[in-house]
Amino acid sequence: MKYASLTNQPGMGVNASRRKLLSGLVAAAPAVAGLSALSMSPAQAGTVSGGLNNSRRDFALQTTYINGAYTHPISTGAGKAIEHYLSGRTMDANKDNVSFSGDRKTAMDLFGELFNADADELAWIPSTMVGENHVVAGLGLHQGGRVVTDVYHFGGSLFMYNELAKKGLDLHIVEARDNRIHLEDLDKAITPGTKLVALTLVSNIGGFEHDLKAVCDIAHAKGAMVFADIIQCAGASPIDLHGSGVDFASCSTYKWLMGDFGIGIMYARRESQQHLERSQYGYRQEGKFVSHYLPGDTPADVLLETEPRPGLAGLVEVGTMGSAGVASLAYSLNYLKNLGIANIEAWRQPLLQYLHEEIPKLGYKSMTPTDSRSPIITFECVGKGNAVYEKMQKAGVEITVYGNRFRIAPSFYNTMGDVETLVKALA
Repeated sequence: MKYASLTNQPGMGVNASRRKLLSGLVAAAPAVAGLSALSMSPAQAGTVSGGLNNSRRDFALQTTYINGAYTHPISTGAGKAIEHYLSGRTMDANKDNVSFSGDRKTAMDLFGELFNADADELAWIPSTMVGENHVVAGLGLHQGGRVVTDVYHFGGSLFMYNELAKKGLDLHIVEARDNRIHLEDLDKAITPGTKLVALTLVSNIGGFEHDLKAVCDIAHAKGAMVFADIIQCAGASPIDLHGSGVDFASCSTYKWLMGDFGIGIMYARRESQQHLERSQYGYRQEGKFVSHYLPGDTPADVLLETEPRPGLAGLVEVGTMGSAGVASLAYSLNYLKNLGIANIEAWRQPLLQYLHEEIPKLGYKSMTPTDSRSPIITFECVGKGNAVYEKMQKAGVEITVYGNRFRIAPSFYNTMGDVETLVKALA
């Protein structure tokens, strides 16, 4: 088993691709995903104590896993929720106790409660970028307009906007200074006529976190709307969607929310939904579907009467979605609620401070602001990525290693002992 995720970005010079490693991690190392607890004996799973509220016991980790920003392990309880879901799929004796729609309602209600959003402002989507694509298409940005983003936005999103720029989109990308995106730089870039400001709330690169309300205040004063990719923040740091003023947001659930791949949630402020045109159509948007052509139907002058559902779901939901991950998500969101997301944020601060203080002593320069409270901390290792990867693999420590930098992402189950093990391995 490989304990450190070795990945790349364009120009990094590392051959392994992120996508291949991500799938390989799940396929070859189910313990990292937390599912192996279903086949492990009580003596093997959940025996290590520590973490916030002794949460380490709720995970079946077999490594020093400090890599939640890559993919967060699910708890043994969430794994059992998936096992319960499978009762319905295998039609076993417990199938009548399984409710796919009940899991979806539970999960969506909890998401709204945790991040301050109403039910008609939320919708199921397959991934973070599907949500952002709904915004881009719904605002007509494929036909042009001005978009302001920054170099810390997710790479896939930057690819999208850069490709659209080749077709006429007026794109402005704000550069970083001192490992930050400064508000005054965004303010200058958001000129009158800007349609959208697109950002990643917590950068997957170095963990920089935007002041979302401040960005929204600036953008709205100039007539622009704001989209936020919240995948590296939701479940790890407090978010107030209503309070921030953000117009649109989306996230997949396989990271800090401890759901699974292929399942995400999109948010669109009620007042902002009127600006979105429906760009895709499907049965999950149906509010009314009345046929006049089947046996027993009421005859009419038309064959079909249809109307979409109200709210965001009627605008963006399309077709069949995954359900096993929703079972995990429903369990995990309740788990996060009980832990308290503010408590999770506070728990990791001593761990981050230790890393900020100790790793630069070993010759690795930080790429993360020292006052950052996000779950991500990154260090430069130009030309040394392979060496760092080998050290982590040898020590049984899992982080994400790129060609010229490495990223550490502690969670609530991690301890000071975990980060000390990491630093010792680097040294």
